[in-house]
Amino acid sequence: MNFPSHDLETAPEASKPLLENSQKAFGRLPGLHKVLAERPQAYEAYQVLHKLFTETDFDAEELTVVWQAINVENACHYCVPAHTGIAKMMKVSDEITEALRNETALPTTKLEALRTFTIQMVRERGNATEDQLNTFFEAGYSHRAVLDVILGIAQKTMSNYVNHVAETPVDEVFQPLKWERSDTPLKV
Repeated sequence: MNFPSHDLETAPEASKPLLENSQKAFGRLPGLHKVLAERPQAYEAYQVLHKLFTETDFDAEELTVVWQAINVENACHYCVPAHTGIAKMMKVSDEITEALRNETALPTTKLEALRTFTIQMVRERGNATEDQLNTFFEAGYSHRAVLDVILGIAQKTMSNYVNHVAETPVDEVFQPLKWERSDTPLKV
C-alpha cells in the first residue's frame, strides 16, 4: 500500500511546523514523522506523548526497556531499529539493547521486572493482576511507574500501529540495525 509520506513541500499546512521541528532536531525527517504528517493532530499527539514520557522518572535504560519491550512485543519493523539507534545515542549499553532485541535476560532483576510488567500490560490490555502489580512494586517501582508504563504504551502503540499500516521504510541511518522477531516470543 502506498501510504502518504510527506516532506516540507507536500505536508498539510498544519504539519509543516512539526516537520520543521523534526528536521531541526534530527537533521533529517524520520520516516514515521513523514507518515504522521498526513494527519497533523496525530503527529502532534505523538510528539506530545514522546515528550511527556521522556519527562517521567525513568532513566535512559528504563525508557529504553519500556520502548523496546513494546516495540518487540508488537513486532514493529521500524521502531526496533530506530530505538536501537536511539539507545546508542542515549548511551544505553549494548548488553541491554541486545537483550531487548533478542528477548533474552536483562542484566538486572529490576530492568527485567520493568520489561515483564510492560509486556504483561500490553498483552493483557492493561488488565494487570494483583500478583503482577505486587511483583512490579517489589522490584522497586511505584504506582507512579505504573502510570508511566501506560504513558509509554500509549506512545508506542501509536507509532507501532502507524508503522504497521503504512509499512514505513526503515530510515537509512537505522538500516544496519534492522530487526526481525524470533519465532518464540518472550514468556512472561
